[in-house]
Amino acid sequence: MKDIYTLGIESSCDETSVAVVKNGREILSNIIDTQIPIHEKYGGVVPEIASRNHIEAISRVTKKAIEEAKISLEEIDAITPTYGPGLVGALLVGLSYAKALSFAINKPLVGVNHIQGHISANYITYKDLKPPFICMMMSGGNTQIIHVKDYTEFEILGKTRDDAIGEAFDKVARVVGLGYPGGPKVDKLAKEGSANIKLPKTHFENMDFSFSGIKTAVINLHHKNPEVNKADLCASFEKTVTEILIENIEKAIKLTGIKTIVLAGGVSANSYIRKKFMDLEKENIKIYMPDLKLCTDNAAMIASAGYYNYINGKRDNMNLNAIPNLKL
Repeated sequence: MKDIYTLGIESSCDETSVAVVKNGREILSNIIDTQIPIHEKYGGVVPEIASRNHIEAISRVTKKAIEEAKISLEEIDAITPTYGPGLVGALLVGLSYAKALSFAINKPLVGVNHIQGHISANYITYKDLKPPFICMMMSGGNTQIIHVKDYTEFEILGKTRDDAIGEAFDKVARVVGLGYPGGPKVDKLAKEGSANIKLPKTHFENMDFSFSGIKTAVINLHHKNPEVNKADLCASFEKTVTEILIENIEKAIKLTGIKTIVLAGGVSANSYIRKKFMDLEKENIKIYMPDLKLCTDNAAMIASAGYYNYINGKRDNMNLNAIPNLKL
């Protein structure tokens, strides 16, 4: 069987990344040009600055990815860019570049949903992983429980009604003075504290989430009592949101009967969340989580998802547009 090489392009937020992946599972190159140091001083991603930096980086990053993969452009089978969800200006840079490249080398353009990309990071980490499974998708822009029925077939079982979990982590970090990016900094400080502060949980009959209440509670607590122990506050926040995630995952297992759980998205790099999900293995539940370097935005996961779209016959034309609020 012929090997299939996909060239993934990711520019949905503040990482310019290009990767070459073989048969959806093997990374030949995965170049990531991060803008975190640029946005750090603003306390978050500035969309206009992100777009400009993507423009500056994309050609250089693509060239490096091709060189590192030791492959020629002629050997690439499909160009697979992220076309949503994300920041519209940032998405347009990667997508426009992908269209130009697809046209220039006469190879198919196959658009990829960024969320599908995060799920696919697990196919690279675990060569034996196959659907069906339940995915706990946790990132700066999305919190969803997804029934992955097949490589390109998904059903959303639950989603956030307000803030995404990553957004809540970032806001808590900002309030306690940790800066951006918040997730890793909260994770680090929480290790020094104990979860002794009671924070509210919002429950729904279904598997939906709400993180605005707990985020507001942390903000109010800190404003009323600036002397509150920040490490304890971070530990309490982390523990409470993890309990919410696990309660909903247990509902999903009960509903579907599926005991294979896959973590995905930037927040799946959180050490406390990873540990608590691994504890579920005592209950005969199989847990998969991506390598830490594949949790955050990268093009290898996009190229992997692009491979499954490509072999399932998906093709896009030059009218493909960036969709900032694209659904799975």
